[in-house]
Amino acid sequence: MRDAAADKAVNGSRVTNHGSRISLIVAMAKNRVIGANNKIPWHLPNELKMFKNLTMGHHIVMGRRTYESINRPLPGRTTVIVTRQHDYSVPGAIIAHSIDEALDTCRRDNECFVIGGADLFRATLPIANRLYLTIVDAEPAGDTFMPSFDMSQWHETSSQCFVPDDKHAHAYRFTIYDRIGSEHQKQ
Repeated sequence: MRDAAADKAVNGSRVTNHGSRISLIVAMAKNRVIGANNKIPWHLPNELKMFKNLTMGHHIVMGRRTYESINRPLPGRTTVIVTRQHDYSVPGAIIAHSIDEALDTCRRDNECFVIGGADLFRATLPIANRLYLTIVDAEPAGDTFMPSFDMSQWHETSSQCFVPDDKHAHAYRFTIYDRIGSEHQKQ
């Protein structure tokens, strides 16, 4: 079931940028899969370390189902959960009932990270300034997909390729894209 806040944002967006750099950080397979049964369908420890290093000390915004797949606030970050459930509460997390409300909590942070799921990515792609994108060299079955987006709106600022090893079953490429013309570009 789609999140009502995400639906509202996608169908006649009123979601606005609240002053912080809004960054989406996502790992997706070549077939755009980002999840299967509320889990990530691969294990890439070094990619998770990059995620941790990038998001540490910042606000991370996620949908309720993404939070429930993690099942705890991530240490060293301000966890913001977007849900339409008004009685939902999580000790140590901020609960927001719209994407605007979630992004408003980030206004004093220089960079706010949207970490999933698909509906939240779809709703925030139009206002995102930066995209941290890992493409995993795999095509797993899945039930959650990264929404399509227009690559002509983005400029690649850096990219690294990683090969499989004894801890990483799949090769992957980590790329940072900045939105062309974004006021937050190259900051």
